[in-house]
Parts: sequence; C-alpha cells; structure tokens
Amino acid sequence: MPPTAASNSAGAQSATGDASGSLPARFHDATGIDLHLHSTASDGRLSPDALLHLCHRRGLHTVAVTDHDTVAGLAEAQQTARSLDMTLLPGAELSCRWRGIGIHVVALLPAAPGAVLADGLAQLSEARHQRAVEIARRLERAGLAQAFERAREEAGSDRPLGRPDFARALVTAGLVPDLPAAFKRYLGAGRPGDVKTHWPELAVVVDWIVRDGGVAVLAHPLRYRLTRRKLTQLLDDFTAAGGEGAELVSGYQNEQRTYDLAGLLERRGLYASLGSDFHYEGGALAPGTLGPLPTGNVVPIWQHPRLSGHATRSAPASLPTTGSVS
Repeated sequence: MPPTAASNSAGAQSATGDASGSLPARFHDATGIDLHLHSTASDGRLSPDALLHLCHRRGLHTVAVTDHDTVAGLAEAQQTARSLDMTLLPGAELSCRWRGIGIHVVALLPAAPGAVLADGLAQLSEARHQRAVEIARRLERAGLAQAFERAREEAGSDRPLGRPDFARALVTAGLVPDLPAAFKRYLGAGRPGDVKTHWPELAVVVDWIVRDGGVAVLAHPLRYRLTRRKLTQLLDDFTAAGGEGAELVSGYQNEQRTYDLAGLLERRGLYASLGSDFHYEGGALAPGTLGPLPTGNVVPIWQHPRLSGHATRSAPASLPTTGSVS
C-alpha cells in the first residue's frame, strides 16, 4: 500500500523528472506530465520522435509512450527524450479481458521488458494480426475491396493493424465521410467489423508485468461504462491480481466521478496515474490535455518505489529499436 501524499513529501524531493530535478509529491500538483501516449508503433499518427517533439512544445517534461501491445517505439522515443532533456518512462498498453469485457492495462517499466513480458507481447501481437485478418474479411464482404491492403497502406508500416487503420481505409475509399461514421457503420459494437478477440485474462496480463518488475496500471477505468458496483469489483480483482495503480484522470472526464474514483483508489492503496491517451493531432485531446486533478491523499504513480528511481533522463538498457518484441 502506498504511503499518504503527506508522508511522502520528503521522498518527492529526490525523485527526478522535471527541470528542477523533482516530481511533485501530491497528485493535484502535477504539471507537465502525461503517462499515456500513442505513436505510430501502434495506432498513433505521429512517430515517436515527432510525438516527443510535440510534447516538448506543449511544455511537458515527463511522459510515457504506451503503445498498444508493443514497445517497438521506445528506443526512438528515448533518443529524442535525451536530446530534448525530457524524462521518458517506458511503457505499453496491454489488451486483456475481465468478465467478458475488454480492458486495457498500462505497463510502466523501470527497464526493458524481460522474457515473460516479451513473450506476452508477442502473443498479443499475434492476436491482433489474426483479428485484423478477420476484420478485413468481413469488411470486404461489406464492400471495402482489398480491405487488408488498404488498412496496411493507412498504417504506413508492418505493425499489427487496428480498427483505426480500417476506419481510415473506409474514409479514403469514400464509404464514409469521417472516422466516427466508420466506427458507427462498420467497426462499432454489433457492426460488420466488430471482431471479438480472445485476449488473455486480466490476471494473466498483470502477472506478466509484475513478474518482469513493472508496475501494472489500470487504464482509463471510467471509460468502460461500468456501474459503480462493477467498477469496484474490477478494482478489487485488479488489486488482487497484483495491479498497483489506476489512471485517476484520463483526458477530460466528469469531475464528480473523478473524486469518487480517487476515494476508491485510496481505500485500496492504489497509486494514481494520469494521461491524455493522445493518438493524433486535431482531435479532442492533445498531449497533456487533462481534466481537473482532484485534491486528496492519493499518491502519484511516479512515487512508486520501482519507478521513482528510474523516471530519469537515462535510458533503460536494451530497449528494442525496430519491430516488436516478438
């Protein structure tokens, strides 16, 4: 269980990160921090280098690149972070299921993934590929000729394809006017491209992260549209599996629900994280875009003992440079 924010204030002075050499002990004092960002290594639209430059221009000093089921962009991001005198905390956003519901878990990593997490990421990459093949097959039947090839062209690389790539292919082909329409007509729940992937269970994914020395953080818990009872059950199961944090603030969200979530985290001894979940320029969320940060005694994730000494401008060893960890 983390200490209270008040009792941890002394330790905060030694945690490196911003230009003054420390990160705040209190969550609500956080500025210039975004621990949930996506690049072209998954379904983001900016390269890791361009993403870090955008973060720098927006005044961020401490960031985590958390691409879906891969760490392929981290070496490039780390190189750019060094050149800009920024802190990069390596990470990834892993796909899983809990009671039949798709859930994401952010892995914040003090070092490069070990064998356990690397093998898990390889499994997730293969699952994503098989899902993309099936999505393409269904979309071709729905009228998008050469769906897989078109989505690959939109992705611009050989990474596993995601629904946003197929959405952009639908727009380019003129079948829909924009991305929201693509999801509404073709890729959303119950539509032709809605392919359910057999992701591993939540406890399995958390175990991969923890066994390799990472910190498991429940991504955007308020976006799953769970009842409060279901949300508390999710947090309980996540904590029991070894999860240690949750994104208390993810982009814009209802302030009252944020305060309620803060209480749920505090009572379970979970650290609080934050992030924009940025994917592309021109959308509703830019790097560092966050709703109000609640006051209270939740302890920020950067104060976690396994992270506070590693959130520095020096790179973890052996970050992958190309492709996926598989």
